Amino acid sequence: MAALVGRDTEMARLRGLLDDAVAGRAVTALVGGDAGVGKSRLVAELMTVAGRSGFTVLCGQCAEIGDSVPYLPFADAFRTAPSHIEQAVKARPVLARLLPDGGEPAEGTDPSGMARQQMFGAVLGALAEFAAASPVLLVLEDLHWADATTRHLVTFLARMLRRERVAIVGTYRTDDLHRRHPLGEVVAELGRLPSVALVELGPLPAAALAEHLSSLPNGPSRLSTALLSALVDRAEGNAYYAEELLAASSGSSGVLPSGLAALLLARVARVSDAAQQVLRAAAVAGRRANDQLVLAASGLDDAGYEEAVREVVAHQLLVPDGPDGYRFRHALLREAVYGDLLPGERTRLHGRFTALLADVPGAAAELAYHSLTGHDVTGALAASVRAGEEAERIGAPAEAHRHYDQALELWDWVADAERLAGMNRGELGLKSALAAAASGDVPRAIQLLRHVRAAALAGDATAEFRARTGERLAYYLLQSDEPGWAAEALQVIMETVEQTPAEPPSPVRARAMATSAIAWMASGDSAAAGEWAQRARAEAARSGADWIGADILVTLGMISSREGNAEEAISLFAAAHTQAADTRMFGVELRAAYHLAAARLARGDLAGASAAARAGIRRAEAAGLGLAPYGRDVQHLLFQALYADGDWDRAEELARNFPVWVTKQPEAVLSAMALFIDVGRGNAVADERRTWLEPFWDDVFVAYIARGLLAEQALWRGDTETALAEAEAALSADARWGSSPAAIRVAAVALSARADRASVARRAGITVAAEEAAGALLLDMAREAARYPARPKSVLGPEGRGWLARAEAEYQRLIGLNAPAGWEKTLAGFGPGYVYETARTQWRLAEALAGSGRPREAADVWRAASATAAELRAEPLRAALDDLARRLGLDAGGSRDAVRDGESSVAALTRREREVLRLMSRGLSNRQIGEELFITQKTASVHVSNILAKLGAATRTEAAAIARAEVN
Repeated sequence: MAALVGRDTEMARLRGLLDDAVAGRAVTALVGGDAGVGKSRLVAELMTVAGRSGFTVLCGQCAEIGDSVPYLPFADAFRTAPSHIEQAVKARPVLARLLPDGGEPAEGTDPSGMARQQMFGAVLGALAEFAAASPVLLVLEDLHWADATTRHLVTFLARMLRRERVAIVGTYRTDDLHRRHPLGEVVAELGRLPSVALVELGPLPAAALAEHLSSLPNGPSRLSTALLSALVDRAEGNAYYAEELLAASSGSSGVLPSGLAALLLARVARVSDAAQQVLRAAAVAGRRANDQLVLAASGLDDAGYEEAVREVVAHQLLVPDGPDGYRFRHALLREAVYGDLLPGERTRLHGRFTALLADVPGAAAELAYHSLTGHDVTGALAASVRAGEEAERIGAPAEAHRHYDQALELWDWVADAERLAGMNRGELGLKSALAAAASGDVPRAIQLLRHVRAAALAGDATAEFRARTGERLAYYLLQSDEPGWAAEALQVIMETVEQTPAEPPSPVRARAMATSAIAWMASGDSAAAGEWAQRARAEAARSGADWIGADILVTLGMISSREGNAEEAISLFAAAHTQAADTRMFGVELRAAYHLAAARLARGDLAGASAAARAGIRRAEAAGLGLAPYGRDVQHLLFQALYADGDWDRAEELARNFPVWVTKQPEAVLSAMALFIDVGRGNAVADERRTWLEPFWDDVFVAYIARGLLAEQALWRGDTETALAEAEAALSADARWGSSPAAIRVAAVALSARADRASVARRAGITVAAEEAAGALLLDMAREAARYPARPKSVLGPEGRGWLARAEAEYQRLIGLNAPAGWEKTLAGFGPGYVYETARTQWRLAEALAGSGRPREAADVWRAASATAAELRAEPLRAALDDLARRLGLDAGGSRDAVRDGESSVAALTRREREVLRLMSRGLSNRQIGEELFITQKTASVHVSNILAKLGAATRTEAAAIARAEVN
């Protein structure tokens, strides 16, 4: 291999990413450039460097037919991996499906479309495990040919890998990325992430290209200056083009062909006819060609084939690739040979590959490609159906949908389509719709199901098929927010139930009834929903469909909760969880675990909520569904329970796994949740989370959670204007779905901001009438939210009661009547289980007691709040309590340091804050600290402010002195 020249800057950047991976900072690089510019050569050098540095190096390639073959580069990387990695992959049932001899779907796979989440989780877990033993470099070549599922997986890994010792490097052709190319969106999305580097390879400089040509291992010993100059001028910085020009210049004619394709074909023309037969067969096979398949397709005998292969390898047209195949030295060479085939010749060769692949397990996607390209429409239909089923098996619903849709398009062109497909057209349409929904394309699923259902109703479809189609259509309609679709869902599902025979009992009818209960619940009719849920439960029991029965129990629990029967709801959720676990239907089990944990949390049973959430997390992780719907949700429920009961260290440990650089709505939900602990502890990362969450302000849940907490952050910082703006935005988000108890908390925060403003105004002699009027509106909003008009029978839990009492107390503070009774009522509302809320309330109670002439009681309450704040490391609250003590002259029985119970000031700092303090001690400015730690100057400033507050230092110099004193 020639020495790498002219790429020092790019190579240094990629080496730096390897260093990041070794240090435990997962990174991704996307290397783009025109075909032939040197992307593969660059990453080959990187793989050599990584291998010498102790990395486990994995490399997989996409192929020209790769958009039909799901997970192709990952399967390739695992197939060609070191033996211990390959064995580790085979030991994982989910990952083993990617290998040629992969097994069947794992036990417990249910109808909830979770196979893709299992595969994504399995790949993520495997990379993390491999990286624990040694750093991992995963190279994925030619991503411009990647299938949709591979693109989603690359995006997923780039977002989810954070502290693992993993570097991912992908290459792609920029000249192939037209405006609507699907990879373009991926590159743009990932380019926003700080952990992703976009490396653009431009043409090689003339001097570098000349050096490259002069140092080729198999090139001429000496090149004339004139020839070298001519080659460099013509190649225009494209290394591969220059190499081929050099090879052609040594030919007998002395005349160089025009254009790269002609140049490459001129080189092919130099080898024997037999060698050209091998190249044509290999070109039809794809960039990587299996030896036995090419032998059979070439039409040569064994001896002639062996001689021809040796010839093309000697001429560097094909190179060995693994123990059983070859690949073209460059994809451009394969494209040139393939493009030169005559139409009939191309068709016949594809036909040979169709015959050769007919009985090869796992090759249905390739078979469909060869059949279709070879104009074998009949074979293409059968192979497309097989390819869809294989894609479903390995968790690639997008590709499954594509293959099923292709079969549907071919249906009218095939005489005996139903026999070849093994199903009728309606069944195929239903499978395509289900795959579309599982891939996330619910609108496409609805469109298909409308057509399939209309055809079924107009034709002679069975009652069971009509029921399945109608039920799925209604179910997907209920998942959409489109106007009128919920009403359509109710109409469709009631027609479906009515048209499905009551005898014999059937799971299909039970499922339709269960969906009708959900449709009635969505319409707001709890009575009808409960009636249909009970009927569905009875039908499930009659038909032996236990997993449907478990799912119905969850729905019944939701109805009971809406009706204010919390204990009954919890009992139903618990029964559903137990029943679902017995059926091994993971989707239903996780749904039950989520609702059980949520119901216990709402009731104030923090220990019970933690237990249910932990059980859900364990089950999700065991099934590889930790990042699937409900699998992800039980994580934030556990976080909320830990946060509420004061186990902040474990809550923060969980929150560290909630991504900061979010690009998807589910990630945004987790990041918004993490703000509870980040705002409560004054962590600087809260500002960074806000930046990444801003694009999700149109999401109701994200906006309500995040902006409500950002209002609290602004309030702690004394910025009442920002606090009110954030609170108003959060309340507006919640109001989109009508007033709910969720608004109480934010209204209370806004009231606190109004009260602070009124206090300042009174001291300045300014009227506070406007503040009081605005506060009265906020209090009315909180009271209305507590009534929950949409669910009048619902009952507030202790957290809701505590926040409502706080809103009342804050309003009294706003109008100048800050009496202890309001805060004592707030304490009673929360109860002692809500540790942080108790301390925050004690802060205000101490203020009210002092103002009421009860200083000793105020000091006692202050000490209790301060001790809790110190234990939680709730820095904003600690600062507020210190300020209260100074303002009111409270005799708190000791200094702040005493409240710390001897804790070292520096030890109380976070890891990042200690890094900043070290740089402060060296005299660096905020800008210099930011440059050193790769953070913004603003973030560095926030860290410095937090450090000064925690150390009780007035200046940077004093903070540095405290640090030196404690170290000494």
